[in-house]
Amino acid sequence: MGDNMGSSETIFVRLLEEGIDVWRPVLAEVTHTPNVYRIVGIPDGLVPSDEILEFPIGSIVKCESKLLEGRKEKVAVTRCL
Repeated sequence: MGDNMGSSETIFVRLLEEGIDVWRPVLAEVTHTPNVYRIVGIPDGLVPSDEILEFPIGSIVKCESKLLEGRKEKVAVTRCL
């Protein structure tokens, strides 16, 4: 478990104000707590100005597995304090 701390993975964050569920892949740093990540950025640079992430860059979030387009992915479900 400690070996992965500080490494990054791709998780998914819901976009707000889209009318339907839309998920943005983000880069997240592994923490010492299972299924808890710190969002550090997005793979292609800056978040487009017309997108509102449910959890902004810098947030520490808890993730759960969810089926997205037929694939099991880690999605951010709540912000950790």
